[in-house]
Parts: sequence; structure tokens; C-alpha cells
Amino acid sequence: MRIGEVARRAGVSTRALRYYEEQGLLTSERSPSGQRTYPESAVERVRMIQQFFTAGLPSRTILRILPCVDTGHGSPEIFELLAAERRRITAAMEDLAAARDALDRVVDMANHPTPEHCPALREPAWAPYDGAEATEVPTGPSRATALHA
Repeated sequence: MRIGEVARRAGVSTRALRYYEEQGLLTSERSPSGQRTYPESAVERVRMIQQFFTAGLPSRTILRILPCVDTGHGSPEIFELLAAERRRITAAMEDLAAARDALDRVVDMANHPTPEHCPALREPAWAPYDGAEATEVPTGPSRATALHA
């Protein structure tokens, strides 16, 4: 079966299939003209690889799991690897939850600013100028020109 057919039937791109091959997750034969050909079982294997990726496993971990899938026997090391991956994902979820909570606080502060969090609220937007020039208010068409003269 050619790469386009596997991709269509497995619901992935041909680029994904090439990536799987680069990572050692999938193998193909080459025709005399250099085209990839796959056995019928490649469709099911690609779907399984997709499930592993959906579960958050990196390709290096999937590569270590596939021999157990092929033989039907998991080793204690593989079960520990899966447990470690679960701990990694749980930690990442906790980090994301903390980031979300921090963002919620920022959004709340933006929606309800207080002097504690917003320096612009600590002082009035303008204050009277207490320099000597402030005693006379210029008149005429250009106050800016009179103030800078």
C-alpha cells in the first residue's frame, strides 16, 4: 500500500507518516522507483501511534513501548516508564493550572484596578504646577508658546 493510501485510511498526513519513519515508529519498503510501500497492518499501527501521541507520550517513549505491543508482553520497566510519563503529565497540568490562576488574577486586576496594583491610581492624572511661572496664566492664541517662552 502506498503512503497516500495509508495516510487516508489512518486519518493522518503523509508528512506524519514520514515523521513516524524518521523516529523509528513505522517502517516501509521501497519500490524500485523509490516509493514507500506499507503492509496492510500499517494502518492499525499508525492509529495506535496516534493514540499514544494523544495520551501525551513523546515519540522516544512510544519507540520503547512498541516492542511490548508487538510481543504482547509488557515489562516492569515499561510500566514504570508509563507511570513516570503520567507523573510528568500531572506536573505539567499543575503548572498550567497555576499559570491559569495567575492569569485569572491579572484579568481581575485589569477589570477592577485598585491603587495597590495600578500606579496610575495612586496619584491624580494631573497635579497643579507649583513653580513660579504658574502664578501667571498666559492669554492669547497659544498657551503652549507662552509657557515655553
